[in-house]
Amino acid sequence: MSVLSALSLSRRPATAFVVIGMFWGCFAAYVPVIKDQLAASDALFGTLLLGSATGLVSAMWLAPRADRLLGARSMQVGTAFLAFAWLLPGQITAPLVFALTMALVGLASGLLDVVMNARVSELEAKHNRPLMNANHAMFSVAYAVGAIVVSFTREAGLPPTPVFAAFGVVALLLLPMMRMDVTYVAAEEGYAGRYPLWPIVLCGAIVLVAFMSEATVEAWSALHVERTLGGGAAEGALGPAMLGITMAIGRFSGQAVAERLREVSVVIGASVISATGAVIAAFAPTPLVAYVGFGILGLGVSVIGPMGLALVGKLVAPHLRTEAISRTAVIGFSGFFFAPMLMGLMSEAFGLRMAFLGVAVLLLTALPLALLVKRQPRHDAAVET
Repeated sequence: MSVLSALSLSRRPATAFVVIGMFWGCFAAYVPVIKDQLAASDALFGTLLLGSATGLVSAMWLAPRADRLLGARSMQVGTAFLAFAWLLPGQITAPLVFALTMALVGLASGLLDVVMNARVSELEAKHNRPLMNANHAMFSVAYAVGAIVVSFTREAGLPPTPVFAAFGVVALLLLPMMRMDVTYVAAEEGYAGRYPLWPIVLCGAIVLVAFMSEATVEAWSALHVERTLGGGAAEGALGPAMLGITMAIGRFSGQAVAERLREVSVVIGASVISATGAVIAAFAPTPLVAYVGFGILGLGVSVIGPMGLALVGKLVAPHLRTEAISRTAVIGFSGFFFAPMLMGLMSEAFGLRMAFLGVAVLLLTALPLALLVKRQPRHDAAVET
């Protein structure tokens, strides 16, 4: 019942996680189509996705200000903005224009992402229990559903834009569920602490590793299955779908684990598990073995990002929580956009197998980062004592 109760407590931000997940699942499964539409090489397509990073960096500075301005309607406005932004990339054939539309997507996605994670952290503090994994699990469920839906629409020959439009209608229908009053926390009397730079940098780096790895599978797993292993369109779409399904399982399980183990211990174990999955996917001889690799990777990586975001919320003073999560989230979520570029360059130079092997190495870098975070003083511990 811990997962159901966590989702009940955080149902409003969880709805926003669902919206973002279904859009990105749709995009991941349509990557081969969009890439062919642009007539782009692996390296060029990966570079074009950097447009999203530009929007995301802008979101880092705009999100706290927009949140203060919009208040209870922040998630609603962010969702409407995102639904509009996703109408554009699927109908573009000019590479430069595609990069610009992805910048708009990155801005909208980043704004909503920062706000919804901040709302979850506020609820964690209010109810004194972990909620981040359950909410990120809803992202994964929606991501898997989006990818599975696209496996059918691609087989039917539907282009991306009407499918994105249909998901946009669903997002708009969910808007009433996302209105949430904001708790503004003033600085504690006598607070003289420094700006929490190191917690943000270290936790941001952990989230970055997780989301770079996740983004790699999202953006390139369909191509790996179809091009490297000779699978069809439906088999290719099952690559990101498998990631979404296993990440949902991992995050729902992680919700229970987070209530029993310290976050740092979970991050260390999950990094080793996910790196193993990346190695299996890299050397897979058939699509079925690749799915196993993607599944193991998804189970492990699923909890690393949410744990990093939860950690920074506990390492900083309450009045700095939204800003700290904003900075941490943007560092982490930039991985969704830098990873496809790096993956494209590696694929162009060495092939997709070696590129996925590079993901395994990346995942193992979370181990020393977690140990450094363990040495940081926890604000929640200081308050309790």
